[in-house]
Amino acid sequence: MDWKTYIHSDPKILLGKPVVKGTRLSVEFILGLFSEGWTQQQILESYPTLSAIAIQAVFAFAAECLKEDVFYTPLLSAEAG
Repeated sequence: MDWKTYIHSDPKILLGKPVVKGTRLSVEFILGLFSEGWTQQQILESYPTLSAIAIQAVFAFAAECLKEDVFYTPLLSAEAG
């Protein structure tokens, strides 16, 4: 999945947060909906400018970001102690 086809960042849109192209829906917002228990169907019905493939791109983008960062390591260490 090439998320770059669906996700971009523009300083003029939401202060440069990554968004789904053609929308003002940030990756953070969409992931937040899922974390609150929304289903893909609920999101697609509520935000008709999104597509299933764009939602898949949100997850691909997040996965790539996590591969490149290690910010979660201290969190895991704190939970173990």
